[in-house]
Amino acid sequence: MKITELLKKESVELGVAVSSKEAAIDRLVDLMNAAGSLNNKDEYKKGILERESHGSTAVGEGIAIPHAKVAAVKEPGLAAIVVPEGVDYGAYDHSLSHLIFMIAAPEGESDVHLEALSRLSTLLMDPEFKDALLHAGSKEEFLRIIDEKESGSVGKEKKSLDGYRVLAVTACPTGIAHTFMAAENLEKQGEKLGIPLKAETNGAEGVGNALTKDEIAAADGIIIAADKNVEMSRFDGKPVIMATVSEGIQKADELIHRAVSGTVPVYHHSGAASSEESQDKEGFGHSIYKHLMNGVSHMLPFVIGGGILIALAFLFDDYSIDPSNFGKNTPLAAYLKTIGEQAFGMMLPVLAGYIAMSIADRPGLAVGFVGGLIAKMGATFANPAGGSVNSGFLGALLAGFIGGYLVLFLKKAFKKLPKSLEGIKPVLLYPLIGIFLVAVATTFINPFVGAINDGLTHLLNSMGGTSKIILGAVVGGMMSVDMGGPVNKAAYVFGTAQLAEGNFDIMAAVMAGGMVPPIAIALCTTFFKKKFTDKERQSGLVNYIMGLSFISEGAIPFAAADPLRVIPSCIVGSAVAGGLSMALNCTLRAPHGGIFVIPTIGNPFGYLIAIAAGSLTGCLILAVLKKNIKSA
Repeated sequence: MKITELLKKESVELGVAVSSKEAAIDRLVDLMNAAGSLNNKDEYKKGILERESHGSTAVGEGIAIPHAKVAAVKEPGLAAIVVPEGVDYGAYDHSLSHLIFMIAAPEGESDVHLEALSRLSTLLMDPEFKDALLHAGSKEEFLRIIDEKESGSVGKEKKSLDGYRVLAVTACPTGIAHTFMAAENLEKQGEKLGIPLKAETNGAEGVGNALTKDEIAAADGIIIAADKNVEMSRFDGKPVIMATVSEGIQKADELIHRAVSGTVPVYHHSGAASSEESQDKEGFGHSIYKHLMNGVSHMLPFVIGGGILIALAFLFDDYSIDPSNFGKNTPLAAYLKTIGEQAFGMMLPVLAGYIAMSIADRPGLAVGFVGGLIAKMGATFANPAGGSVNSGFLGALLAGFIGGYLVLFLKKAFKKLPKSLEGIKPVLLYPLIGIFLVAVATTFINPFVGAINDGLTHLLNSMGGTSKIILGAVVGGMMSVDMGGPVNKAAYVFGTAQLAEGNFDIMAAVMAGGMVPPIAIALCTTFFKKKFTDKERQSGLVNYIMGLSFISEGAIPFAAADPLRVIPSCIVGSAVAGGLSMALNCTLRAPHGGIFVIPTIGNPFGYLIAIAAGSLTGCLILAVLKKNIKSA
């Protein structure tokens, strides 16, 4: 199948002007739908956004390749837009994306089309080809350029070299674009450096350009540039570098130099069949973090929506009618609070369900959901109906991991079943046995987790003024340590967990701390202009919006450019905001929203004071630490 069989005239648009990544996605989805490739446009867009949530599909050098392989795709297809002015698609090199191809791949066994899609991703590595597409005068010319380029490359096999010094394996979660771009870039960089390199692709259609035993035995080093598990047992005793697929695209020369440096640790396989079963400590920790974040990201919409509705119920209620029923005294308040409680109550099952799904794919979803429900109920063997134990967030989190790994165990246990019974595994064996086992396991741990939760709640409630201020300063400061990284997420997850326990002041301190970094930087670029370049001052204006919206990541470009000055300034400012928020008894029922949920916050004026004080502190410290930029 050729690329031009997938890319139709109806799905190409030149000279597009879009103001944001979201607008570009909407335009491409509309084009894909117009070409007849979709049976459900909204579900396909969800698939695209889900892929983007794991990392931008912008690959730098002005190119982005969003993609999704979902049931909403009727037939494989491509859509393309040329954006002359460019759009910020979140590329690693901060470049604007001018050429964006969107890939639609249907679920199922037929993956013939993926050969064409992978070919496209490698062709785009050619600067002359990319430039020709950007300057195409019509849709017809655009398609002709692709057809001519593809016709010149089809049938050419990879150059066979004896004695590859470096071998690589590339794999991304969807196996459509990044897998092949990483492989192509590694091989090209190897050729430039005079270091023969062969890259195996673990794509959606299977393994391509497979490494042989002789090649592995003769190689000086192995590069694994993968965001999913690959077969590792064959590399036992060889120097192995573990990297992400993005690093294969962005840092190929660095990885190749390391591979032949003689300093790479030798990999020792534990006897397991795949890297899923044999990970080093760093890899296992990253895997746990990835599964947890998958659960948290799916849980947040329920917590945010439900929390804000509950807060609005109190805002619209009349306390004097019946103080004991505050929140449900008026019909409007009662309706809002009831809906909010139902949405909020979904947070624990959703957390557990999507953690389990991240670990074991779709068979883990139902098992994790039930584990989360058992944790939410607080069921014990003495009281199966629950109610006497508070297992809460921690119980649901553990239930998600237990459920996911139970399903993985069941998958391995049932591998030897006859093929005629394959169909009953996902519809009968996994849900029946998995749900029963996760229920037993969660029921067993509930009393122990409940005791931990009760102890933590009592500790927080017993804290005096000074202790709570220190706690607020700590969690607020953590939000600025890595701005969206593990430390930031640890504080955020802790605040979210405390919402489930009814401790709303911690979440307020966390959000205040997270709002400070972008606002502090924006203030500094506004009032201390000599310390920043023109481009930085322009970016600083955007940070006002990002900070007020509780998007800490707006500060990342500044922190990356000058970490020794920016990060300490932001940490101190965030700590001041978090501590003041706690001192002023501010509360927050929803874990997001920034300035837009201020009316629902307990002591909103005090909260604004805390954020302003923290932002001003961070701004002034940064102004003192940064030097003026010398004019040319």
